[in-house]
Amino acid sequence: MLNLYPTQIESVSIHRVGNKNRNESIFLSAEPYSLNDETTGLLKEYFFRPFREKEENYFHLAHEVDLEFNPLYKVVSEIFSEPDSVHSNSKKIATHLFEQSNHPHIKSGEVYVAYLTGLMLDNVKVDAIGIFKSELKHDFLQFEEKGGNLDMLVQQGININKLDKGCLIFNTNKEEGYKALSVDSNRYDTKYWLENFLGVDALSDDNFKTKNYLKFCQNFAKDVVLPAEDKQQEVLFMNRAVNHFAKNDAFEESTFLNEVMENPELIPEFKHYKVEKGPKYSIEDVSNFDIANKAVSDARRKIKNVINLDTNIQIKLDFINPDSAEKFVEKGWDEERQMYYYLVYFNKEQKS
Repeated sequence: MLNLYPTQIESVSIHRVGNKNRNESIFLSAEPYSLNDETTGLLKEYFFRPFREKEENYFHLAHEVDLEFNPLYKVVSEIFSEPDSVHSNSKKIATHLFEQSNHPHIKSGEVYVAYLTGLMLDNVKVDAIGIFKSELKHDFLQFEEKGGNLDMLVQQGININKLDKGCLIFNTNKEEGYKALSVDSNRYDTKYWLENFLGVDALSDDNFKTKNYLKFCQNFAKDVVLPAEDKQQEVLFMNRAVNHFAKNDAFEESTFLNEVMENPELIPEFKHYKVEKGPKYSIEDVSNFDIANKAVSDARRKIKNVINLDTNIQIKLDFINPDSAEKFVEKGWDEERQMYYYLVYFNKEQKS
C-alpha cells in the first residue's frame, strides 16, 4: 500500500517535448526549477492526486532481451545511485520520451522529472522518481485594470486538477526492474506511454493476483454459473467468493472451491474454465498466494450484486451478510401466472 502524504519533492526539472512526426522540437531546461512553498504545494496535489484515486496496479521496468537494454532502467539507476545527477539525467528522460513521440496522435507537452523522498510503500520509507507530463491546454480568463476599465484576457494553461500522464518509480526491487505505478488520463496513446516510453510489464504481486483472480471468478460466474443455474446463484457465488477472500489472509485454491462452490458439479467446470481463460488473467498457474486486502475492497465495490427483473424491479443482495440472501430469499414458479417469483422474508422494514 502506498502513502504519498509524507512525500517531499526534493527537486523538479521541467522540459518541453514536441511531436517528431509534426517536426516539433524539444526544449531542455538548463537548470532545475526553483521550488517555493506555494509551487511545491500545488505540484504535490497535481502530481499525486491521480495516484491516490487510482487502484494500485504495479508495474516493473522490463525488456524482452535483458533489463539492461531498457533505456529508462539505466537512467533511473544512475539517479538512485547519485541523486544529485537528477537534472542532467532528466534531460535523458525527456529526450527518450521525445524519441518515442512520433505518432500523429501524440500531443506535445511539458515533462516534469522530480526526485521524491519520504514515500511510504508497504510501510517502508523509500525514495522515488516521478515522471509527469501535461498535454491538454485549457482556456482561462485573466483580468487586469487598464485605465478606468477592467480588461479581460484569454490565455491558455494546464488544469492542475487533472494530470495527463504520470509515473512513479520506487527505489526498490532493482534487480527485477524496480516497482512502478502509472496513470494515463488520455487513453488514446497508452501504448506509447507504457510500452514505448516506460517499457513496463505488469508486476505479478499479491495485489495483481488477488485482483485478477477475482476478475476471473466474476467472469466464471457470468459465463458458467448464470447459464447453469440463475442470476441469484451467480450473485451468491461472487458473494461467497469475495467473502472468502475478505476473511482469509492467504488463498489456497482447493480450499476456496470447497467452501465457495455449493454445487460440486461446477468444480470441474471451474478447472476447465481456468485452463481456457486463465491466461487472459495471468492466473493459469496460480493456486496459492497471500491475499491483498485493498484489492478485495476495490473488487467488492465494483462487483454488481443486483438482480434486475423484466418487471422493472431490482433485488439488491448484501455482500457483507451473504447468509441473509440464501436464508431469506427464495425463487419459485407460479403456475397460475406462468411467471417466476422471488419470495423475501423479513421482520420489519428498515427506515432509510
